[in-house]
Amino acid sequence: MKTPWRHVLRFAGLLALSLLALQIVFVLRIALMAWVDPQSTTFQRSEMWRLATQHRPLQWAQQWVKLERISPNLQRAVIASEDAAFVEHVGVDWEAVERAWERNQREEARADTRARPAARPGTAAKPRHPPKLVGGSTITQQLAKNLLLSGERNAVRKAQELVLTLALEGFLSKQRILEIYLNNVEWGEGLFGAQAAARYYFRVDAARLGPEPAARLAVMLPAPKRFERAPASPYVLERAAAIVARMGAVDLPR
Repeated sequence: MKTPWRHVLRFAGLLALSLLALQIVFVLRIALMAWVDPQSTTFQRSEMWRLATQHRPLQWAQQWVKLERISPNLQRAVIASEDAAFVEHVGVDWEAVERAWERNQREEARADTRARPAARPGTAAKPRHPPKLVGGSTITQQLAKNLLLSGERNAVRKAQELVLTLALEGFLSKQRILEIYLNNVEWGEGLFGAQAAARYYFRVDAARLGPEPAARLAVMLPAPKRFERAPASPYVLERAAAIVARMGAVDLPR
């Protein structure tokens, strides 16, 4: 009777050691990023594979630039749009997570209400459309996810994301986190980083972006493949104006 349990314990121990080794590898890679610019991210490699398997031409644009060569307007616009508490939190903005959870609960309740059968007999219930859910991810969390993790959404991956987020905040300065993020974030299909986006959409270097173009780029970040089809749509322009109004109150990391 003892033999099976011995095998189970041995397997559990090997699994725990493997997970620990994986965390050590991740942490060492993050620590190295204090000096070495990451050449690609897991998300970028998955995009390359997707385009290759779809037999689509690989049109890729990315050029690394130092943070001082990225306009402060873009830095402020992205922080205002994506993570207003970036300079204050330690990787996770728990207030934003709570607000996102409450909003998602309201959206779920509305979806359930719309899907209830009508009061009249014989009337079919309306189909339940999944609500549009929002997240409370910080810039650091987004960077952790894109740098080293797959696109799967489950509890294990979220736990891994938290570990990597804390490692990023522990080993890298806020300026370095923002620099890596702005050089690797997606701004369209095969379009990555502030310099490539500035050249593609506005024909200027990232250092020369004014407040309004910077805000338009910030608006695109949640859904760049969708917004790249209409980067000057009324929605983008309206949201950009709101971001410009908030940019003056944004503190940049020092």
